[in-house]
Amino acid sequence: MMPRIKLIEPKPEYMLLIAFDSGERVLYDVKEDIVELPDFKILATEAGLFNHVQVDESRTCIYWSDRVDLPSDTLLEYGKLL
Repeated sequence: MMPRIKLIEPKPEYMLLIAFDSGERVLYDVKEDIVELPDFKILATEAGLFNHVQVDESRTCIYWSDRVDLPSDTLLEYGKLL
């Protein structure tokens, strides 16, 4: 079962604070994705876009556009547990 996202909050320096229904909280660094994934570069070049992150209806994915998204299991696996 995919982890469900309860809350997401953009932070400075392309960091995301994410809380899951399970009670786990992580800090996820998007900078590496911006460098390594071509579609993610827009987060650094389009002013204000990063702060408009949204959670999809199923609460198992976050997205900024139809080409820039991250699944909840990736966020939990690679985020730093708080």
